[in-house]
Amino acid sequence: MQSFLKSGKLGDSGGSKTSTPAASKKKARKQQWVEKYRPKSVEDVVEQNEAVSVLQECITGADLPNLLFYGPPGTGKTSTILAAARQLFGDLYKDRILELNASDERGIQVVRDKIKTFSQLTVGGSRADGKFCPALKIVILDEADAMTHAAQAALRRTMEKETKTTRFCLLCNYVSRIIEPLTSRCTKFRFKPLKEEFVFERLRYISQEEGVLVTDEVLKSLVEASSGDMRRAITALQSCANLIGKDSYITLESVYDVMMVVPHQWVVDLIGMCQRNEGIEKVIAFTDKLTLEAYPTQKILEQFNDILVNSDEFADSQKAEIGEYLSEVSFRSMHSKVDFIHLLDLILNIQNIISLSPEERKVQDNRLRQDTTVEGLA
Repeated sequence: MQSFLKSGKLGDSGGSKTSTPAASKKKARKQQWVEKYRPKSVEDVVEQNEAVSVLQECITGADLPNLLFYGPPGTGKTSTILAAARQLFGDLYKDRILELNASDERGIQVVRDKIKTFSQLTVGGSRADGKFCPALKIVILDEADAMTHAAQAALRRTMEKETKTTRFCLLCNYVSRIIEPLTSRCTKFRFKPLKEEFVFERLRYISQEEGVLVTDEVLKSLVEASSGDMRRAITALQSCANLIGKDSYITLESVYDVMMVVPHQWVVDLIGMCQRNEGIEKVIAFTDKLTLEAYPTQKILEQFNDILVNSDEFADSQKAEIGEYLSEVSFRSMHSKVDFIHLLDLILNIQNIISLSPEERKVQDNRLRQDTTVEGLA
């Protein structure tokens, strides 16, 4: 009876249950692979040689500057500074780091309260294992380009005042959105997209460790679709593994579904429709069929552009005009979701670019403008 009153369950003595090895293994299996295989040390970071070499010097005793890491997502910005912090602080890691990401408030009040309070704390210069440990703390501001200008201006003063006890690491995609007074106080490193061979080797290693059945061809398609984004590639691999199951091979179709990749044949057929200068009925039928597949219009345009750039079937002048019109359609499709109209407009205009000279198109445009001009509104 006493055990029931304590826990609300019959047969429960009130003590905590000891987790079995099987339960621990099951819990570990649920961990996100992005976190599970995140680099544990600076040496594990690939491709970003300049940032790695500076951080290695800091770990061995050199002074740590304020840092600004910028570049595309999934290139290792957060992983690099976290790995360096673990090596610098060891068991004191959690007490020496303040990490703010996109889910946190980024206004001036956060700078005045949370960041300023943390920066004013003083810390010692020793670790329990006796290794070198600087008497510093690190404030990591992920997606710093999302901060307001007022918050960035307030942060500038905090960086100046607390330079003896705190270092700042700003992470962003667009360095142009960081105010000049902040960038001038930081050592800047550009994180470039990872080469495909590095992403491929990492995916192969993870698939072997997790027992995922996948061929090199499918891994290569994952790498190509990720465009140098390691985080996206690893997340997609885990999603495909969960979708297919443990004892089945990951297929190209599952990769296309997870990565929202338009099958190559659809894009080839779209280009063929533009080149053949088909009648309006066939163009409408094809566009309607493509629209019903519900592929993202932005993805169709992106893959169309990739093929266009590397194609030998178009003259350079045609590529330039088609590329310019692709950008217009892409802009309109982001603000209006009438996919059928955008794709139909794209095909018909590319047909004109291919089949008519610039002079003929100018005459045609003038004629259409005159036919559609309402008297009294010209």
